Amino acid sequence: MKMRREQGGITMQVGVNIPVTTTFTIEGYRIERYLGVVRGIIVRAPTIAQGILGGLKSIVGGRIGAYTEMCEQARQQAYELLIDHATALGANAVVGLRFDASDVGQGGTEVLCYGTAVVIAPERA
Repeated sequence: MKMRREQGGITMQVGVNIPVTTTFTIEGYRIERYLGVVRGIIVRAPTIAQGILGGLKSIVGGRIGAYTEMCEQARQQAYELLIDHATALGANAVVGLRFDASDVGQGGTEVLCYGTAVVIAPERA
């Protein structure tokens, strides 16, 4: 069952499970149609607490868990947006998945998740 939820003004499908791969083929399946490039993009900035903890940790060095958590949340949200975009086009899989990230002003991070939406079917014997 597909449920929907609102996140930042964007309606997302929850519980959608489609094959996603970084390769351009899926073993045991053939690509019947290419539907085009799909993407999910999110811009996140650390909370005040994450900024303080990250700043203190940068003084002594080491892994900055607060920033790691923020980045992981941004990747997950971008991935979910990609899935929503793909399913809206009628895709039942995404191939060629990639992530890209860049800094934007005032400590924000943009995370872009992109790939190619496709319709796949099992290979015939």
